[in-house]
Order: sequence, then structure tokens, then C-alpha cells
Amino acid sequence: MRHTFIFLAALMVCTTVFAQEPLIFKENMPNAVYFLPPPPDTASAAFLYDKAQYRWGLEQRDNTQQRAIAVGDAVWSVDNICKILSPAFGITISPQTTPAIYKMLAVSVMTTDQAGKLPKEHYLRTRPYVFFNQPTIVPGDEGVLRDNGSYPSGHTILGWSAALLLCEVNPDSANAILARGYMYGQSRVIAGYHWQSDVDAGRLVASAAVARIHTDKRFLKLMKKARKEYKRKANSSAR
Repeated sequence: MRHTFIFLAALMVCTTVFAQEPLIFKENMPNAVYFLPPPPDTASAAFLYDKAQYRWGLEQRDNTQQRAIAVGDAVWSVDNICKILSPAFGITISPQTTPAIYKMLAVSVMTTDQAGKLPKEHYLRTRPYVFFNQPTIVPGDEGVLRDNGSYPSGHTILGWSAALLLCEVNPDSANAILARGYMYGQSRVIAGYHWQSDVDAGRLVASAAVARIHTDKRFLKLMKKARKEYKRKANSSAR
């Protein structure tokens, strides 16, 4: 998957910041094939809604600001999701400014991403831009993602996982963080890369994955350090 390759490349650059392996591999993560229904059949009412939301996405492209957000959200990387969620979080998240928060987030989303692999491989759902044979607003990704499964949305797993984790670090900003995390998933519908049901499933998979990593002692240590760092930063800025 293209977004996984991008992520692993970023990991190689940041070897001093965090470990290069996920906390939990896909075989031991919650498997959506068992706890979620399959993607909607093309003859179902649910698929009619997917098609309606695809048309909604096309309409959103006419909004210059919304289009720009969706294009920016298409970049799958830890640094990009940090940049996207930092305004809502209230502090700039980066290896330089918040190393503990960044490390927690990077290791965690690499792990939650594992939960999307098995259902993607199992269903190999056709993406909407391929189904309709229409261009997306991020043409550079069309070739590499054409044969990559659409269900669930990997971008949504990234965005919703990151939002949930940052809410745990800074619960006072949860509403703003979750609103932006939700928008991140909707950007995939606007871009033409995912059906609405892919995005909805991505949020559920992300929630299950975040719950799973809370059973890992290494994650709990990372989260504890991230919360301490946030409190220091928040107290310092309040003076």
C-alpha cells in the first residue's frame, strides 16, 4: 500500500525518534472481517447511499477551500497528520517541539494501521474513481491505489486514530480535535478515493485498534510521557 511505504520511508529518516516496528502486528489486531459487515453490495440500498455521497464529494470540489483541504489531507504521513491536527490540539506537534507526543502518535498510528490490512486484503473493494472511471483531485495517487482495496479507508484509520489519541492527551480540546479528525476522513470521499462506507468502517476499525493498543504496556508508557509533556507545555504557555 502506498501510504504504508511512505510511512516506512519516514520512519527510516526518524530512527532516533521512535521504533521502526509497530507495537502489534496485523495478525494480533482486531480483524474487521469478523466484527464488521462486508462492504455494501452494488444492488443494496447502502450502496445507493455510497453513490449519493460520491456525488456529494464531487459537489464539494467546487468549493476552493474544501478542495484544498482534501488535497492536503491526501498526504499519508505522521508529519502531515500532526500538522493537520495541531491547530485543534492547541500546540504544534513535531519531533522538535513535542518529542514525547510525536513518538507516541507515530508508534501508535503505525500500529493501528495494521488493523486495516486484513479486511483490505480480504475484500479488495473497487475504489469509486475506478468504478465510475472518473478522475480524482489527487491524480498522482491514482495509479498506485487502483488495485489497492478500498474497504476500510486507511487514511481514515490514521486520522481517527490520531484524533482519539490526541483527545486522551488533551481532553479539553476533544471537540475540536474530533471535528478535524472527522473531516479528514470525509476528505477521502471528496477526493474520490473512498466510498462513504469505507470511511465509516475506517472510523470503527480505528476505534477498535486504539482500544487494542491500550492493552500494551509499551503504549501506556508512551502515552504517560506524552500527557506529562503536554501538561508541561500547557503550564509553560499559561505563564
